[in-house]
Amino acid sequence: MPRRSILLFAGACIAIAAALAIVTVVVVSGRGPAAGEVSSTGQPLVGGDFQLVNQDGAPVDQTMLNGKWSLVFFGFTYCPEFCPTTLAELGAVQQRLGDKADNLQIVFVSIDPERDTPRQLKDYLSSDGFPKGTIGLTGTPEQVAQAAKAYRAYYEKVGEGEGYTMNHSLTVYLMGPDGKFRTAVAYGLGPDKATKIIEDAMARG
Repeated sequence: MPRRSILLFAGACIAIAAALAIVTVVVVSGRGPAAGEVSSTGQPLVGGDFQLVNQDGAPVDQTMLNGKWSLVFFGFTYCPEFCPTTLAELGAVQQRLGDKADNLQIVFVSIDPERDTPRQLKDYLSSDGFPKGTIGLTGTPEQVAQAAKAYRAYYEKVGEGEGYTMNHSLTVYLMGPDGKFRTAVAYGLGPDKATKIIEDAMARG
């Protein structure tokens, strides 16, 4: 093969490899924050308008986030592992924050409105080990879908009948007192790392 053809072929291989590397980075990044933290720059990546009801049946919207730091998590009360694990971890974070926790609210948004009535949420969130004062939110399927879309939270019903379950994303979103996205806390970091991410974000304002 002529030298020029070899060089052209090698160059094409390098270009293809580079393109594949870029695609891999995009795909991996789309799954969630690999390092446990994603900071917003300029326009918020997540968050927006929603209309839901809390565990007392009172209507709420996105303005409930104003004035406090908020940890927003999407899940469901029949979740066998990930949701109770996340809530227990947030309970440990709440304790580690000490007085700083007075300015932090934890918001659990159900992605299973078919079963998660306000009463069901209230009973579930009163479990020992879960964060004190956690606010449960639910609504119609359309309202829940809108809230999840605003936060780019994935969920999907799996199965039929009473035994169905829900697949869903596991990211916890930290919103600032202005109601805008600050950073994301990935699943499984542990209370110490999660607390540090939250404290660092609070220090930045």
